[in-house]
Amino acid sequence: MQQYLLEEARFVCQRLAPSDTVLELGCGYGRIMGQLSQAARSVVGIDTSAESLRLAKALSNPHQRCTFAQMDASRLAFRPRSFDAVVCVQNGVCAFHVDPAVLFAEALRVVRSPGRVLFSSYAERFWPARLDWFRRQAAEGLVGPLDELATRPDTIVCRDGFAVGTMSAAAFQGICTQLVVAPHLTEVDGSSLFCEVHVPSAA
Repeated sequence: MQQYLLEEARFVCQRLAPSDTVLELGCGYGRIMGQLSQAARSVVGIDTSAESLRLAKALSNPHQRCTFAQMDASRLAFRPRSFDAVVCVQNGVCAFHVDPAVLFAEALRVVRSPGRVLFSSYAERFWPARLDWFRRQAAEGLVGPLDELATRPDTIVCRDGFAVGTMSAAAFQGICTQLVVAPHLTEVDGSSLFCEVHVPSAA
């Protein structure tokens, strides 16, 4: 799974400019913020978990130009056009358990023109590996036991009620059609599916 995350970070960093200010939605403990800060001018990471943000601050390097805030990604407390890029990796689009179209709309609201929005989910062929990872985590008591009957090819369900899905290319396309933006869909490393939206310069 570490390779999966590294490839996502590499893909995003290749699309950033040294002058960019970047917003990461669902930054957790800051797992890719160090890499993002090396590719951009500054990075803001938001998460709803105060505990994760405390860990992120403790682990961050003062020279990485990273700041953190506790915030709901579906109700961003930033002014319009505040960032050059908005990033949401590791299937955060599904892990937040809110309407993905709302997340996209908020990201588009706070990104500048020109700018870009990057959301990732699991590639279809990576799903069996992700399911196996959940089973191993459950066996070690790190997540609840899987509800094998409720688990489907696009949704993992645990007996404690936790569930996580995935976004297909068609689902990403549907959201972008709804929001009247054009997506660029790219599979990365056989594990991630990225939906990238370029916001053009204002006329």
